[in-house]
Amino acid sequence: MIDWIALGIFGVLFAIVTAMGFLAARWRRGDLSRLDEWGLAGRRFGTVVTWFLLGGDLYTAYTFIAVPALVYGAGALGLFSIPLVVIAFPLLFTVMPRLWQLARDRGYITVADLVEGQYHSRGLALAIAFTGILATLPYIALQLVGMQVVLAALGLPGDLPLFLAFLILAGYTYFSGLRAPAMIALVKDVLIYVTVIAAVIIIPARLGGFGAVFDAVPAGKLLLNPQQFPAYATLALGSALALFMYPHSVTGLFSSNSGNVIRRNAALLPAYSILLFFMALLGFMALAAGIQPQAPYGAQWVVPGLFLQMFPSWFVGVAFAAIAIGALVPASIMSIAAANLFSRNIYREYLRRDASPRDEAQIAKLASLIVKVGALAFIIGVPLQYAINLQLLGGVWIIQILPAVVLGLYLRWLNRWALLSGWAVGMLLGTLMAVSQNFASVFPISINGLVVPGYAAFWALLANLVVCVGASVVARLVSRTPEYSNLVPQHGSA
Repeated sequence: MIDWIALGIFGVLFAIVTAMGFLAARWRRGDLSRLDEWGLAGRRFGTVVTWFLLGGDLYTAYTFIAVPALVYGAGALGLFSIPLVVIAFPLLFTVMPRLWQLARDRGYITVADLVEGQYHSRGLALAIAFTGILATLPYIALQLVGMQVVLAALGLPGDLPLFLAFLILAGYTYFSGLRAPAMIALVKDVLIYVTVIAAVIIIPARLGGFGAVFDAVPAGKLLLNPQQFPAYATLALGSALALFMYPHSVTGLFSSNSGNVIRRNAALLPAYSILLFFMALLGFMALAAGIQPQAPYGAQWVVPGLFLQMFPSWFVGVAFAAIAIGALVPASIMSIAAANLFSRNIYREYLRRDASPRDEAQIAKLASLIVKVGALAFIIGVPLQYAINLQLLGGVWIIQILPAVVLGLYLRWLNRWALLSGWAVGMLLGTLMAVSQNFASVFPISINGLVVPGYAAFWALLANLVVCVGASVVARLVSRTPEYSNLVPQHGSA
């Protein structure tokens, strides 16, 4: 049954951000027929805009729908997303300003550009671009799952409402590029802060306080058992290492106007982690409130169901708009990032070497539409118990580019063929592990008869590192002429 008050407020807020998305083309005017303007907004974003953009980029339907759903179903194991950010932001502060400096100095738009310049290997750059596009598809799909659940909770089940929202997203992404999600992110973040603050005050109060919430959670879900320790630790560490390898993360960072902007955001972005913690607790609140999963959405239903039970219609409209807009912003950035990779590192490199900047930008705009269609295919084709598996599946793949992108900044003797071999081994093993677990991302390995469950991305990365480092050492011993990169700046130059 449609709640017309909630739907009306949702529709008004959705219409406002849609208009902002199309009007963003006129914000900080630039030549949108150039890829660096369409896909990176001319690299002109300062600290405040970057903070909202990265917040909109990193805190998505993953945090509002998928994490609480995992906490609801799997208990404390779902809280791995909290230490994840504690690990990730120091890495952001240390590594990403160096990558930004290289990209700015040499006109790189993607990390595949950087890898090609660093190792003089078109094949390795193609592998990086392919991986980025592949890993982005399930992450966009996760955003669409979040939108689908919210629309159904408003009384709009079926595919048509999602299809219309998809067309709106595709439209303003095509016309405005990265400026659209950057402008919308401001509204999105305000709505999310309002929604979460209200939720953590009102819902526990109605349930008898946080003590009553935790008392209602089954003992087996409230605390980790020892068998879950390796899975928890590897999920947190592996996800942290993967977080800023995603193309949408890199795109948000490369759009900054200085390395200092990135450092400031590494210090400021943990403010979002407070929101993430309280969002995760919504899973426990849903257990305490007796919310039941609803077919066909499963545990993904529990947060919308919790808001429907706890709040009046007008606030439900605000909260659901926050979730839907919180899915639109990252989905837009993700599709732009994947389109940049295709246009720059596949189309121009392999299909049309003489492409003009205008041709490059036009192909990117078209590719951004195709990427969204691919994401829809993930929703249809991948069996899921929890939507978070979409994000974790992308992490299995994207973490395999870390040796080529990051280690090359510090270990200048790595061999390009060794890096490519390590990437191939990691991709194959990670994919096989995920498939063997029906796309769940925790894979148990046996060590001297002891079964150790862990994040498939972490195990695959270890294999990747063994191959790329070992093969680089062998290549150096055999040739006695190690491959040094003459494009990596000396320490401290970033």
